[in-house]
Amino acid sequence: LTPTSPVTLTWDNGKGLAFQRVISVDENFMFSVEQTVQNNGSAAVALAPYGQIARHGEPPNLKGFFILHEGMVRMSDGELNETKYDNMPEFDINPKERAPADVVQVAEGGWIGFTDHYWMTTIVPQGAFKSVAKYDINNDVYLTEAVQPTQTIEAGASTTVTSQFFAGAKEWEVIRSYQRDKGVDRFVDSIDWGWFYFLTKPIFWLLHTMNGFIGNMGWSIICLTLVIKALLLPLAYKSYVSMARMKELQPEMEKLKERAGDDRQKMQQGMMELYKKNKVNPAAGCLPILPQIPIFFSLYKVIFVTLELRHASWFGPFQDLSAPDPTSIMNLFGLLPWGAPEPGSIVALILIGILPLLLGISMWMQQKLNPAPTDPTQAMIFAWMPWVFMFMLGGFASGLVVYWIANNTITFIQQYSIMRSQGVKPDVFGNITSTFKRSKKKS
Repeated sequence: LTPTSPVTLTWDNGKGLAFQRVISVDENFMFSVEQTVQNNGSAAVALAPYGQIARHGEPPNLKGFFILHEGMVRMSDGELNETKYDNMPEFDINPKERAPADVVQVAEGGWIGFTDHYWMTTIVPQGAFKSVAKYDINNDVYLTEAVQPTQTIEAGASTTVTSQFFAGAKEWEVIRSYQRDKGVDRFVDSIDWGWFYFLTKPIFWLLHTMNGFIGNMGWSIICLTLVIKALLLPLAYKSYVSMARMKELQPEMEKLKERAGDDRQKMQQGMMELYKKNKVNPAAGCLPILPQIPIFFSLYKVIFVTLELRHASWFGPFQDLSAPDPTSIMNLFGLLPWGAPEPGSIVALILIGILPLLLGISMWMQQKLNPAPTDPTQAMIFAWMPWVFMFMLGGFASGLVVYWIANNTITFIQQYSIMRSQGVKPDVFGNITSTFKRSKKKS
């Protein structure tokens, strides 16, 4: 069976019915199955065309990661439904199916099958059909079926039904072409876009488009960061202007602390009056952070689930941006000819690579745009935060760490420029030296 040579199967059931099945396939593994039944008997017969995908036991190579869906996936009249393998045995027993099953009657169109990390097998029938997902308890078989309406074939007559079956990689360009050109309803939703699909889809589209022009996914991620930061610039401007004004109020706030002493209520009331008088919103500093949370998670989703990011290279040792940083202190950040510790191990957590190290430094430099908080507890938390994040994100996909480094660097430039435009000159060098001075005093 090749795209240029379909296969024809014929057989007779010995009861007057002759069957013919013509199977063809295109270059992207979308199979077309044309089934013909000839009634050579003396009486009419009723038959229901159907297709079935059976998986015997759970696949052995499941990722089992909470952000990735692996299991049954189907589209039913525009409604997406996903059920993981381990939840299928929990279906209610369906008397007609004689098994735990979830049955949906599809009126206009859809598809059903199984999806893994990068691959899927899916039945795409034409028109209305009964969509069945069930679990064979006795044989440990996971089943998906598409049963089309029953047809009556009179004696001497024949009927032909055509269905499609996809078994291949979830490459965005390919499955989008089936959705756009072949009418497969919302086929791109077979990719697990997640809860933030309204962000994940456009982020992937933009990243994919940029990579088409640039030809390098690492630089495309950095360009994507520039676009995101440009879109969030109005929020960032408002935030950094507010921070600059609050910095101007520092002398007055210090006087207020002296007058209030240990009376926290008086201190809070005085600060609110000071903010109101000078039209400063202290909560404005959080504005750029809030959109970053869903954007960060959406980009993580894109890097983890899409086939296009699999083995996507940047330069030098960074040949797979969907995998953790391959460099380490152990191999002098890729200069020595041996590999880094196994990702996820304790050694890998401690002997981090160059990208997490740059992430920690970029966060630390960003903090130095402002003096350390006067409160000792807050100062300690802020001091440790960059290095905690450095180790936390060290095991994440290197493409995500590249994004975060670029994000921190652009944020530093934006904040420095905006604060200077407001007449505030951040003393970055002075804040750095004061940190070391405090460390010496403590020791």
